[in-house]
Amino acid sequence: MRKQIMAAVAVLAIGTSLAIAAPQSQNEGEHGWGGGHHRGGHEFGKKFAEKLNLTDAQKQQVKDIKTASHQQNEAFFKSFHQTMKDYWTAKKAGDTAKADSLKAQVDSQGAQMKSIKDAERSKVLTILTPDQRAKFEAMKAQHAQHEKNEQK
Repeated sequence: MRKQIMAAVAVLAIGTSLAIAAPQSQNEGEHGWGGGHHRGGHEFGKKFAEKLNLTDAQKQQVKDIKTASHQQNEAFFKSFHQTMKDYWTAKKAGDTAKADSLKAQVDSQGAQMKSIKDAERSKVLTILTPDQRAKFEAMKAQHAQHEKNEQK
């Protein structure tokens, strides 16, 4: 149960950062190429670009992929955000009946969010060179190990 809640929180953070980052990415000069303020989203985008040594054209392509994904899934992101808000409000209030009734929806939307992120990642991978892809996979493995260590 704890792992499911942690996964839901992680998905919420990703979804919220997508929902927040895409509209703010218009302020590129102020916030870096990734845009957004949520939990250092702009810092991740900047580090991602630096570590992979992305060209300006690649940075723009990544930005376009993220913007298109956000626009295509905007209604879902709003729904997901509201579901998570309702779920956590119920949990904080001790309303286990309501929280339990929302759990299936949270899980379903979490799976859908993962699918959206996976599709986005697949599109981004197509614009990377083989060397950049290898670096990306190494970064992903390092991040997974870090997450695994934090769950202990």
